[in-house]
Amino acid sequence: MGDKYTNMNTGINAKVIYPELSYKIVGAAFNVFNDIGYGMNEKYYQHAFAKALECGKVPFKKEQMVKLNYDGRSIGTYFLDFVADDKIIVELKVRQRLGYIHIKQVMSYLKVTGYKLAILIYFTRDGIKYRRIVNVI
Repeated sequence: MGDKYTNMNTGINAKVIYPELSYKIVGAAFNVFNDIGYGMNEKYYQHAFAKALECGKVPFKKEQMVKLNYDGRSIGTYFLDFVADDKIIVELKVRQRLGYIHIKQVMSYLKVTGYKLAILIYFTRDGIKYRRIVNVI
């Protein structure tokens, strides 16, 4: 597939954002799942995922605080699970199904931070499921 993606419905070519880094991130999640399986608390997946990123030499920040401002004043705070290489937001969930509410949450993070990409990773009974979410703003 290379670094291009062709939308079959429109025939438009668009560059895939951060393909190598994305591959390392998703690979780290698969390594965690293969090692500890399903059924753990989300915080344990976060600890293991941090170790997997370290082993893969992926720089990251964990639980990064981001302020939401309105009219020059702080009105709230988000805590991002991970920011990989100051480029990609990574959110981990322990759920059986992908949920729109989680996608909406990550889209809010992208909007507030200005990052171009987030990866939402689900640890499910059936393995790892993930979604790449692009900031189109």
